[in-house]
Amino acid sequence: MQTGKIGVTTENIFPVIKKFLYSDHEIFLRELVSNAVDASQKLKTLAITGDFRGEQGDLAVRIKIDEKEGTLTISDNGIGMDAEEIDKYINQIAFSGVSDFMEKYQDKAEAIIGHFGLGFYSAFMVAKKVDIITKSYKEGAKAVKWSCDGSPEFTLEETEKESRGSDIVLHIDDDCKEFLQKSKIEELLNKYCKFMAVPVILGKKQEWKDGKMQDTDEDNVINSVAPLWSKSPSEIKDEDYKSFYRTLFPMNDEPLFWIHLNVDYPFNLTGILYFPRVKNNIELQRNKIQLYCNQVFVTDQVEGIVPEFLTLLHGVIDSPDIPLNVSRSYLQSDANVKKISSYITKKVADRLNGIFKDNRKDYEEKWEDLKLFVNYGMLSENDFYDRAKDFSLFTDVDGRHFTFEEYKTLIKDNQTDKDGQLVYLYATDKEEQFSYIEAAKAKGYSVLLTDGQLDVPAVSMLEQKFEKSRFVRVDSDTIDRIIAKDNAPELDLNETQRDILSEAFQSQVPKLDKSEFMVDVQAMGVDAQPVIITQNEYMRRMKEMSRYQQGMAFYGQMPDTYTLVLNSDHALVKKILSEGEASTKETLKPILSEIKGLQARQTILQQEQGKKKPEEITQEEKDDLSNTEQNLSKQREEKKQVIAGYAKDNGTIHQLIDLALLQNGMLKGASLNEFIKRSVNLIK
Repeated sequence: MQTGKIGVTTENIFPVIKKFLYSDHEIFLRELVSNAVDASQKLKTLAITGDFRGEQGDLAVRIKIDEKEGTLTISDNGIGMDAEEIDKYINQIAFSGVSDFMEKYQDKAEAIIGHFGLGFYSAFMVAKKVDIITKSYKEGAKAVKWSCDGSPEFTLEETEKESRGSDIVLHIDDDCKEFLQKSKIEELLNKYCKFMAVPVILGKKQEWKDGKMQDTDEDNVINSVAPLWSKSPSEIKDEDYKSFYRTLFPMNDEPLFWIHLNVDYPFNLTGILYFPRVKNNIELQRNKIQLYCNQVFVTDQVEGIVPEFLTLLHGVIDSPDIPLNVSRSYLQSDANVKKISSYITKKVADRLNGIFKDNRKDYEEKWEDLKLFVNYGMLSENDFYDRAKDFSLFTDVDGRHFTFEEYKTLIKDNQTDKDGQLVYLYATDKEEQFSYIEAAKAKGYSVLLTDGQLDVPAVSMLEQKFEKSRFVRVDSDTIDRIIAKDNAPELDLNETQRDILSEAFQSQVPKLDKSEFMVDVQAMGVDAQPVIITQNEYMRRMKEMSRYQQGMAFYGQMPDTYTLVLNSDHALVKKILSEGEASTKETLKPILSEIKGLQARQTILQQEQGKKKPEEITQEEKDDLSNTEQNLSKQREEKKQVIAGYAKDNGTIHQLIDLALLQNGMLKGASLNEFIKRSVNLIK
């Protein structure tokens, strides 16, 4: 029997392996099964080259659990090892047998998984002792047994083994007993080994018999050795793709469509990516792309390989050219990764463009599901915008779809304002903004519907991309101001009349939490609403963007600002003005006269002091101007109080304000109750 020390530069190699090389203890099973698959694949290659002329038999990897003995055994009937190879590939850590083998058989070797020679040592993450019982395929080879208890000390001795191959026997540590449970091992095999290229067998299939589950004679094969992505697309039917999707994601709805990736230059990559029906559920749909390396599961954290916006896709990617660290658990930055990312982006764009051109009707029907991907892509990848602008769609409030260019042609004659800006009107909620949409339609304008999760930031992005264009939500102002024309109606009221209307309504607007109201008077036509509420486009958009972008939280804390717009052409507003003038005429007459005199005096004083340098203005002159301004403010406040006194008991003013608030979902609680009572009294 030979004894010795494993050839490492430090005696602390095992703690290093446990702590740093592997992200999770469960990885050990993937590594050991991968090594067993490698051994089988090597035998196939040797048979092809003529270096092995014996019977291959049914190559397979078998997993055996002995709960009583506390062991987990991974067995293969691959090439096995002799004592010299044990010493070279096991005792000398990080000298990979695969690297040596690949160099010799680089033109013929099939899917060989390992690259670093460290995978075997992951066994010590869960085992207090590991035995290797192995026999080489070479003629006359003797079986050997290698044992190690997790220290650098090992033993190597001859033993008895009838057939070639290796048995890796793990004596499971006391704190890892879950790895002696069949359900746990089956779960891990399904996760990591479901598509390995050699059958992976865990015991026998079971069936219900005599009141309990019993083993049958049929092997319980965990994996599919020829997964769908490894086949040629020409061999695969649509139902095969759908069936494979159900295998990967049994709880999901049927996918919209899929993309089969198959490239061998300048890198090797195969896979199938599915477009799921995700709608607005971004976060919950991530991490559904599984990364494989030669059919061995690596990770479902594919950021870096797949562009961020395409992490919403589902499916698999398999590539031996994606660089990994020694545990195969973390992706590394590499030029190949960037090439792969660009390739996937191009393939997705080409597929979408192909569907759009070949069957636009079908594409439009899927657009509500697709636009989340497309908007996300255009927002995050400039290159993708350049590809997607030809198949990205606008949807109007009537459900019609247009390409960007088609929609521009549709609206350019009617929706260009007096400054030459093309105005894209949009609504975020058809029901809540119904009256505003109808007002725009009455002018012959088209309104887009942007009710998707990423539609608001997409609007801001498109505004930067389109020349001489702006996007405005349909309720941001009166329609005549949103798209201002040279022939816009003018307000036919004097200053006092405007003040009576604005002050009357301003004084009666209820105080709403985190909301501020201004009042404006406009001529909107006799058929337009008497009162509407608008919200400034810029401020509203900044508040919305604060939800998506860091550094904009300031806008999110600001109150919502609204404008209560009075239609001076409407009969009800005219009646309020007429009654207001009559009610306040005598009381306001001296106040208005005083205001007029004070304004004149203020103007004269400002002009006189404006001709002097600051140091030349006397204190008496400063006090005179200050007193004039204070008296002017006092008179204006008295004017407000007079108008507010009239408005306080005017039911029509309160009713119109409440109707406008109700229309915008802002009338609640006690105010809503009062409105209902007032409405009932008006009906009586």
